[in-house]
Amino acid sequence: MAPKMPPFYLLAVIILASGGIPKGYDEGGFSASVTLPAFKADYGLNKNLWVGNATGLANRTANISSFGVLGAAFGAIIAYLLNDKVGRLWSYRIATMVWASGILMQVFSSGVFGFLLFARIWGGLGAGGLTVISPLFLSEIAPTKSRGMVTSMYMVVLLSFLSLGFFINYGVSRHMAQARAQWQIVQMVPLIPMGICFFASFLIPESPRWLASRGRRQDCIASLARLRGISPDDQALRGEYERTELEANALIETSKTSMPQIAKECFTDPNLRSRYFLAVALHTIAQWTGGNGITYYISDIFQYAGVKGSETSLITSGAYGLVKLFVTMIFAWGLIDRLGRRRCMLAGLALQGITHIYMAIYFGAIGQGNQHASDAAIASVFIYATGWSIGLCTIPYIYGTEIFPTKVRSFAYATTMALHWLYQFAVVRVTPVMLAALDKWGAYIFWAMICAIGIVVLGLWAPETKSVPLERMHELFDHSWYKCWKSKLDPRMDYGESYEGKADVKYTVEQREGDSRA
Repeated sequence: MAPKMPPFYLLAVIILASGGIPKGYDEGGFSASVTLPAFKADYGLNKNLWVGNATGLANRTANISSFGVLGAAFGAIIAYLLNDKVGRLWSYRIATMVWASGILMQVFSSGVFGFLLFARIWGGLGAGGLTVISPLFLSEIAPTKSRGMVTSMYMVVLLSFLSLGFFINYGVSRHMAQARAQWQIVQMVPLIPMGICFFASFLIPESPRWLASRGRRQDCIASLARLRGISPDDQALRGEYERTELEANALIETSKTSMPQIAKECFTDPNLRSRYFLAVALHTIAQWTGGNGITYYISDIFQYAGVKGSETSLITSGAYGLVKLFVTMIFAWGLIDRLGRRRCMLAGLALQGITHIYMAIYFGAIGQGNQHASDAAIASVFIYATGWSIGLCTIPYIYGTEIFPTKVRSFAYATTMALHWLYQFAVVRVTPVMLAALDKWGAYIFWAMICAIGIVVLGLWAPETKSVPLERMHELFDHSWYKCWKSKLDPRMDYGESYEGKADVKYTVEQREGDSRA
C-alpha cells in the first residue's frame, strides 16, 4: 500500500516545486516568444532592418534573452542572504513578488527596448532567488527516505513548463492575429500558476528546521505535525523533532560564522577547496557544452537543421522539451541511484559530444540540400537533449547538495548557483553571435571540444557519491584532484572506524554528526 500523503505536505511540495516555473518558462515560453513576428516588429528584430549587420541583430536578440539570466545571478546571492534572515517561506514570497513585478513590466514595456531590458533583469532577480530557495525548502520538509525524489520535483516542474511554453507559442501563432497581444499573452501565462502558489503559500507552515534554528520550539513541532498529518504528541514526530533540532544547532553554529570566514575555509582547506572547485567545474563545463544556450535558441536551431516554417519549428521545439522532461524523470527517479552519478555524467557528455561533431560536419560540409543529412541533424538535436538530461542538466545540483559539510553548504550552494547563472548569461548572450560569426559549424566544434575536456577533467576529478554517507563524503577528496575518481570507501568500515586516528581538527565529530543528519 502506498504511504499516506498528508494534504498540507502535498500542497507544500506542489507550491515549492513550482518555484521552478519562472526559470523553466523563461527557457521555453519567453525564448520562443522572441521569435513571434509581433515581438520582432515591436523590438526591431526583423532581418530587413539589419541588412549587412547580422551580428548586430544577433547582439540585440541575445541581450533580450540573456538579461533575465544576468539578474538571476544576483538573485541567487540575495536569496542566500535573505533565507536565514526572514525565513524560507517569506523568502519564497518575496522572490515570487519580485519576479512577477518584472514580468508585468516586461509585458507592458510596449516596445521600449531599454525598459524591457530593465524588466528582464528585475524579474531575473526573483527567478534566480527561487532556484536557491525552492530546492532548499523542499529538502528541509521532506522525510529522509524520500528527500531525493521530493527535491527532484523542482526540476520536473521546471522542464514541464519549459515544454509547455513552446506549445503555448504555437497556439497563439496558430490562432491569434499578429499583434502585440499575441506575445503579451504568452509571457503572462506563468503569472497564473505562480499567483495561485503565492496565495496558497499562506496555507502552509514555515520550514521546521528554520523555526528550530530561531528557538521557536512549539512552532517547529506544530509545523512538523501539520506537514506529517499526525498529532504533536506522536512518538515518531517527537523523534523527528529531535533530529530537526540537531540540524538547527548546526545551522546556528553556521550563523555565528561570517561569510568571509566561511569563504576563507572553503578556499584554504585543501579538502574543501577540492570539493568547491569541483562544483565550479561542473557548472562551468555544463554551460559551455552548449547547455541552456541551445535551449534558448532551439527554435532557430531546428530551422537551421532543416525544419520548415516557424510554426513547425515551435512544435518540434515543444517535442524537444518533452524529451528533456521524460528523460530527466527517468534519470531522477531511476538511473541516478542505480547507475550512479559518474556513469550518467560521462555517458551524457559523450552523447552531447557526438551530436556536436555531427552538427559541425552537417553545417560545415553538407547543408540543407541533403534531406537524409537534414533528418539526421534534427534527430541529433533530440539525442543531444537525452545526453544533456542524463548528465550535466541535473548532476551539478546533486553534487552541490551532497559533497559539502553543513557548515559551508549554504554558502557553497548559493555561490556556485550564482556562478551557474553568470555562465548561463554569458552562454545565452554569445550563442547567437557564435552561430552567426562562426557559420554555425564553428560553434559546434567549440562545444564538442568542451565536452571532450569535460570527459577528461570530470572523469578524473568527480568521485562516485552514490550511497556514500554525508558524514564520510570528505574521504572521497583526501587525494589530489586527478586521483579522486579512484576514491572508494570500504563498506566494512563503520562510522567510528572511519575517523579513528584522524587529527583533522577542522572536522570535529560533532560537525560530522550534524552532516549525517542534515
